[in-house]
Amino acid sequence: MTTTNSKGTSKGLSDQLGKLQRLAQPYFLPVEETRTWQFLLLVIALLVLVVGVTLLLLTGALALSGELIPAMQDRFLPGVPERLASIWDGWIGPLLIGLMMLGAGCFIALRGKLREGRWLPWLLLGVISLMILVINGINVGISFVARNVDNTLVAYDRDGFWKIVAIYAFCLVLALPIRAFQSYLIPKLGLMWREWLSGRLLMRYLSNRAYYILNPNDESSPEIDNPDQRISDDTRSFTGTSLSVLVEVISALLTFVSFIIVLWNINGNLALLLLAYSVIGTSLIVFASRRLVALNYQQLKLEADFRYGLVHIRDNAESIAFYGGEAQEGVEANRRLDGAIRNYDRLIVWEALISVIQRSYDYFSRFLPWLVIAPIYFAREVDFGVFGQASIAFSQVLFSVSYIVNNIDRLAAFSASISRLEGFQGRVEEIGAGNEDGLPVKPKVSNVVGGNRLLLSHVNLTPPGSDRMLIRDLSLSLEEQQRLLVVGPSGCGKTSFLRLVSGLWPGSGGGELQRPAAGELLFIPQKPYMLLGTLREQLCYPAEEDRFSDDQLKAVLEEVKLDQMIERYPNLDVKQDWPRILSLGEQQRLAFGRLLLNAPRFVVLDEATSALDVKLEKHLYKLLKDRDLAVISVGHRPTLIEFHDSVLQLVGDGSWRLIPSASYDFD
Repeated sequence: MTTTNSKGTSKGLSDQLGKLQRLAQPYFLPVEETRTWQFLLLVIALLVLVVGVTLLLLTGALALSGELIPAMQDRFLPGVPERLASIWDGWIGPLLIGLMMLGAGCFIALRGKLREGRWLPWLLLGVISLMILVINGINVGISFVARNVDNTLVAYDRDGFWKIVAIYAFCLVLALPIRAFQSYLIPKLGLMWREWLSGRLLMRYLSNRAYYILNPNDESSPEIDNPDQRISDDTRSFTGTSLSVLVEVISALLTFVSFIIVLWNINGNLALLLLAYSVIGTSLIVFASRRLVALNYQQLKLEADFRYGLVHIRDNAESIAFYGGEAQEGVEANRRLDGAIRNYDRLIVWEALISVIQRSYDYFSRFLPWLVIAPIYFAREVDFGVFGQASIAFSQVLFSVSYIVNNIDRLAAFSASISRLEGFQGRVEEIGAGNEDGLPVKPKVSNVVGGNRLLLSHVNLTPPGSDRMLIRDLSLSLEEQQRLLVVGPSGCGKTSFLRLVSGLWPGSGGGELQRPAAGELLFIPQKPYMLLGTLREQLCYPAEEDRFSDDQLKAVLEEVKLDQMIERYPNLDVKQDWPRILSLGEQQRLAFGRLLLNAPRFVVLDEATSALDVKLEKHLYKLLKDRDLAVISVGHRPTLIEFHDSVLQLVGDGSWRLIPSASYDFD
């Protein structure tokens, strides 16, 4: 059982690291053109360059200060120049120079991959790492300062005490501006990363109609819930937390290396005891927190579902008010809230248990240095200041090796956001590669885009992810200026047929579908789409608004009998909540105005005049006829017959009939 759990944990960690790499690497290095080892090589090269540059800068600063203010080194940095000289004179110096040259060579060799501004995040990471290293060096110096402060106090050495205090003040003056600049650079880099990642995901979400395939209301794709939250909240959380974790891990590693040397010089047994204690504590907390990751993932999903339910109420406020459906909406909203509350209740139980382990781990660690140092102090092998220095070094090393223990809640939430965001990214990439539903590929229709007609030859129509046959072996042709009316009982596939000819759904079973090019075919649903924008943008959509003058737009509004809108909104750049302000009939007429402006050759209408009276319907269809547009309409009114040449009757069992409109009787 233990071996199985260990393998499961190892595999889970490996999977999460793989997801993290697929999300993080593209911002720094294009995944398509490089391998993972190249990315890791650049990370190591960057760290080597940072260490080398830090030592070079420190050497130069000491040389300059020695020339300008010789007394400063003796007062504030006693012994530091000699130690630096020993590093450069020994084997470490030439080795470091060689590694720096190799690191620079790695970046030069891969410079072609750092295009499109990818060099900038590497530069910022280098600057941040440099500041971390400098701060870490200052912290090591402060541990010696604390040791000497204790010794001067015990020895009643007043002059020595104030000298050490001056050194401490110098360290603070040096560290504070570096800390401040670091606090700015880290979120700044996170903001740049978020802008890039959000833009990349948004572009892919809007490509290949991924936003349509991943419709959150479609139960055929339940694994990708709330794409909006993944692009906005999860992206912000991922980029910000990734950088914080990266900086903290680098800082923890440097802290560990620096202070473990200090501890080892004080007492080797103390260093070994610390390592054993931290390994046992970390293993225990990681084992206990595995459940926390799953609960955090579920909490993100449930919170997003609850928020979506509230947005749904807001967007459909008038319909709910007409029905008096407040009670039912309240039941549904409370159901979603209860799910989030119950999961969070389990989450806080686990967080409390882990908090107890964390606090116990912290409390027991406080007196461990005393147990080791006290015997050698009583034996007069070390001075009193070692107690303070050992406590500082021990706490610093313990903090670094206990990073997982101290941040397990945040890491669990971070792991959940990685899974959600990488799952979304992988799904939109699958759609971009052509595997839309992840199911076994069926024989698809040969799609030909372009030409002067709409042609379907031996096409079967089934909903994506389903085997239900809506239309079987359909063949028809619609030339320019021809008009087709699609009729049939509810649920027979009329709207699905329109999705097929508009290119939203693929056909199956072989056959051929030829349709006009993009921009030559425009679809108008029963409830037109109202975008977030001005009246001008509403009319011009999806065309660019600068294509049309104010006079053209007002003329179109008059043509579709929306003269009153010109009086209500003489400024076409006014922004309103159009779906709420305009009635469905006004929205349908506005959609016809949009159609007239975009001037396609083929028009697909899905009960696009259902909210209009017969007189207005006749007027709008006459506008289409006067412009010689080819029309496909779905409708139930007998008055539609006179505006069409032929009728496609769908029976509902997959069969169909194509007959002249003069021969069709609605009764």
